[in-house]
Amino acid sequence: MSNENHQFPDKTNNRVNVKELIEQMTLDEKIAQLIQLAVPFYEGAVGEGLITGPIDSLGITEETVHNSGSVLGMAGAQDVINVQRTHLSHNRLGIPLLMMADIVHGFKTIFPVPLAIGCSWDMDLAEKSAEIAAKEASVSGVHVTYAPMVDLVRDPRWGRVVEATGEDPYLNAQFSRAFVKGFQSDDLTNNLDRVAACVKHFAAYGAAEAGRDYNTVDLSDRQMREFYLPAYKAALDEGCEMVMTSFNTVDGIPATGNSKLMRKLLREEWGFDGILISDWGAVRELIAHGIAADESEAALKAINAGVDIEMMTSCYVNHLSELVERNEVDVALIDEAVLRILNLKKKLGLFENPYRAADPIREQEIVFCEDHLKVARSLAVKSCVLLKNEGMLPLTRNQRIALIGPFANSGDVLGPWSWTGSKDEAVTLVEGMNAKLSGYVTLSVAEGCGIETATEQQWQEALAVALDADTIVLALGEHSDMNGEAASRSNIQLPHVQLELIQKLKSLGKPMVVVLFNGRPLDLHGVYEEADAILEAWYPGSQAGHAVADLLFGDENPSGRLTMSFPYSVGQVPVYYNAYNTGRPQGAPDAQVRYVSQFLDIPNEPLLPFGFGLSYSKFEFSEAQLSATTMTETEPIKLSITVSNKGSVTGVETVQLYVRDMSGEVVRPVKELKDFRRVELQSGESADIEFTLTEQQLRYYHSDLTHESDAGAFVAFIGPSSSVNTELKFNLIK
Repeated sequence: MSNENHQFPDKTNNRVNVKELIEQMTLDEKIAQLIQLAVPFYEGAVGEGLITGPIDSLGITEETVHNSGSVLGMAGAQDVINVQRTHLSHNRLGIPLLMMADIVHGFKTIFPVPLAIGCSWDMDLAEKSAEIAAKEASVSGVHVTYAPMVDLVRDPRWGRVVEATGEDPYLNAQFSRAFVKGFQSDDLTNNLDRVAACVKHFAAYGAAEAGRDYNTVDLSDRQMREFYLPAYKAALDEGCEMVMTSFNTVDGIPATGNSKLMRKLLREEWGFDGILISDWGAVRELIAHGIAADESEAALKAINAGVDIEMMTSCYVNHLSELVERNEVDVALIDEAVLRILNLKKKLGLFENPYRAADPIREQEIVFCEDHLKVARSLAVKSCVLLKNEGMLPLTRNQRIALIGPFANSGDVLGPWSWTGSKDEAVTLVEGMNAKLSGYVTLSVAEGCGIETATEQQWQEALAVALDADTIVLALGEHSDMNGEAASRSNIQLPHVQLELIQKLKSLGKPMVVVLFNGRPLDLHGVYEEADAILEAWYPGSQAGHAVADLLFGDENPSGRLTMSFPYSVGQVPVYYNAYNTGRPQGAPDAQVRYVSQFLDIPNEPLLPFGFGLSYSKFEFSEAQLSATTMTETEPIKLSITVSNKGSVTGVETVQLYVRDMSGEVVRPVKELKDFRRVELQSGESADIEFTLTEQQLRYYHSDLTHESDAGAFVAFIGPSSSVNTELKFNLIK
């Protein structure tokens, strides 16, 4: 039934004065608002009472649950209604629960993983994906999503690179804004199809040493501000309602207990007055980090740092009251945390309608609907990146094709953080390719091997179907569990058994196309040199098979461009385009043969650089032009170039503008992305692309953390990737 037919408790209304409400609350009721518990703690929930193991040690009382402020992992319209109704029947003051969940790249309709979305360079579609995710989540009862994750990433060993949009601060900031806008809109109170966003993980979680999850982060303030903070700030500038703390240390202090980071920078400098929530268990983890002797001290440091909600530990509930009694915690800190929580509940309209948009009938109409799947397919197409093509793609429908590999008929194409998605309902590659070949030839299919193991029978079946084919399509990659949280890997090659499959099939002398399903840049040795074509599909989502088949058969033209460099070898990691030079760089006019900054056994450069991606079109760039060779603080310069499609099919090129500051107060990156344009050109068509570059775009953080530009020489680069070397020289005069 529609939620209009449910009776709301009389004591809930959106005209509530939250400050007056706080005055009516006991200290224990206030503190309970600061705890977030998982779904099974709540009466009426599916799986109620199933919490076991370490969670039992929380010591949560029934009274605390009845007064708690928010729920973790709650979704499903009727379940939400049941839990909220029961909660309100127990809650003395009728304060509704906030329902929060990880809606990262789709709710039921799963879009490509964020790293793949980043490779689309398409802000409109990124925003649309978040809007659809919010619509499906909201009608299913969710109020807040733990997204976007905007951590800048440079180390593909870290499993959570799959959740980020890449290694560039400018591009990450653009996606950050797009996602927040899509999730929230500009009117959460009246637009019930949107949810509040929670940007994560603050701060610099992506810089964990050795790419090992939860590990130490050690950055200078200047480096953090230059590279890691812009995307978080962009989310807040777009109005993001919540921030989640990161698990890592920042300058020697865990983020969840870091007053300098949270109080000084986030609250005071940036003016953020929304909710700050810990990640799962991060308050109690202050003990393991070594800055708290026990739970009481952990609670003290977290509340002093400004953490409003403690997720899935009970340090606040068990110790804040006694800390107040001992005058170690000012009750005003608790009041301000409760105020922020109640303000968001009021903004979401929960005091007037505690079920908000949860509606079982409308849920059936909206979730996983055809219109949403069309957008998912379009974004999946734009997110795939063509890494290599020696005349093999697109495929023709009249050739005999053998589809082989562990991802040939696998529904494991959704990727991590797709908990409400269905692998069974995901379109597999064999389904997508068969749809293209209907009425033409029959597709031959063999698994060949599993993700990490193989049998002799699998080998033989693969060889048999390959021998009878004109072309081999190999569907390879990583199981989704090999990516995401707690999925760091020291070896980022494909599992050995898949490399062995490539070798066995290569011996047949057949043309071979590799489609990769994975969540991180890989070391492609054993793949890149053997395959005639490689399509990086990432985890494309619910419409995976259709989107990849669209590209393989040329019904769509690949347009994705990498937002994270693919290393030549894991020994280079971290390897990223916007690095600093050294005093002894390779290629300098006076460089020696040996005594320069280099590896003796591999190149310095990645195998595939940031911004790289091939197309079925052939794009040519004219010589770039400058409107002037000098810039001032009030007079920008214009940079222009003509791009032509010399190929036979319509395609999209991403024209990228990079700048290098040749002499800074501190060293500057060899290139920095400043702008880009995606341009669609028909065969034979040309377009004039113009960029305006301002003095503000040349500013950076100096050693004293001032943000300003320096007069002097600069070089601009315009081209199809970060490896472009054509130079446009100009000077900034101040």
